[in-house]
Parts: sequence; structure tokens; C-alpha cells
Amino acid sequence: MSGAGDNPDEALVSQARAGNKRAFSKLVEHETGRLLALATRMLSSPSQAEEVVQDSLASVWLTRHRLDPDKPIGPYLTTVVLNRCRDRLRRRKVADFFGLSGDEELHSVADDLPGPEALAVSREELNLVQAEIARMPVRLREALVLVTIEGRSQAEAADLLGTTEKAIETRVYRARNRLKERFEKL
Repeated sequence: MSGAGDNPDEALVSQARAGNKRAFSKLVEHETGRLLALATRMLSSPSQAEEVVQDSLASVWLTRHRLDPDKPIGPYLTTVVLNRCRDRLRRRKVADFFGLSGDEELHSVADDLPGPEALAVSREELNLVQAEIARMPVRLREALVLVTIEGRSQAEAADLLGTTEKAIETRVYRARNRLKERFEKL
């Protein structure tokens, strides 16, 4: 059973609900990096990921009265960001259909690996993996990113996505098999 005091952010959530911007900033600052990484993995675009996270945090601020002081903020923020990513992916799909999109940053990768040869090989491999993940249906991509890349349990992912653990297990299995099949051919 959960009781008062179970959530270490309880006081900050209460202050943020009351309109304290500093408390809200403090509340979300330790989540921002993780949310940005999640959005980048979902969208394959660092700039779009930044926009999604900023929009999500602004939305949470505007609807701060919905925050529950008894619940951790992380899962709530993750759900908001995932929903914004889904919206962005739907818009991208429509734009692609009508030929109105460009893949300006589809394959950008951080270049912090040592040596130019290792960097080139790693970048190419990462681009291939990112491109393959980007081609997956959103349901498979979400499950794969949450469980495999973010390290969440299947139960957490199921809770965040509003489905069962078995569905998450199946989606992750299918996503991994897609990647495996794709890269066995290379």
C-alpha cells in the first residue's frame, strides 16, 4: 500500500500545482535527459525530439492541476512524451504520403567515438539500426525502445502503454526478430 510520503517529489508536485515555476523546473530537470533520449529514439531526429519534449513539458505545466502528488512524475511525463511522439509520427506519415516531407535529420548520430575508421563503421551500423527501427510500426517501436533501450520492465512498459505484459513481450520479440532478420542478411 502506498501512503503519504511515498513519493519523494510530493512537495515539489504540490508546489508546482500551486503555480511555482521553480518547483516545476526542479521536478522535471532530472527527467529531461531521459525524455529527450526517448523522443530521439522514437523520432530519429534530435531537433524534433527537443521540440516534442519542450511541447510536452509546456503542456504538463499548463495542465499541472492534473499532477498527482502521490504518484511519481516520471511515468506521467513519459506517457505525455510518447503521446506527442505518436502525434508527430502520424503527421510525418501523412506528410510522406503527400510527398511533403524531407528526412533532414533522419540519420544523425553523435560523433563521440574514437578514431575515424571506428567512427565511420559505428555510424553506419547505427544508421542502419535507427533506420530499421524507424520503419517499424509504432507499437513495436515503443515496446522495443522502452524495454530494450530504456531498460524498463515489461510491466512498466505495459502500464505506460496501457496494455498487458504479454502484449509487450510479444511486441519486443517481434521487433527484435525484425532487426535480427534484417541484419542477418548483411
